[in-house]
Amino acid sequence: TSEIQYMVNEFKKRRGMILNLISKIPGFKLNQPKGAFYVFPDVSFYFGKTIKGKKILDANDFTLFLLEEAHVATVTGEAFGNSDCIRISYAASEIEIKKAIERIVKALN
Repeated sequence: TSEIQYMVNEFKKRRGMILNLISKIPGFKLNQPKGAFYVFPDVSFYFGKTIKGKKILDANDFTLFLLEEAHVATVTGEAFGNSDCIRISYAASEIEIKKAIERIVKALN
């Protein structure tokens, strides 16, 4: 139906937007999601680093850092088969997605 096609197009648009925004974050390695509504960047660049006084040993530490410093909820990729990645949903409004990525960038700077 036209409603389903509308949502498919909206999610494609949001996917393109979040991929573009995340591609500008130093250290994030991206892959192109095929059909889901989340991105799965490799964040292992940050492992072993200290950011704002917080030691990042793994994706668990990184997701906790993002929650505490950027107020953005992400999930470690460990449960999804890659412990170097985090999972970020783009099943949100474009404004919410932009704000979340802006907060991540600010927290990492």
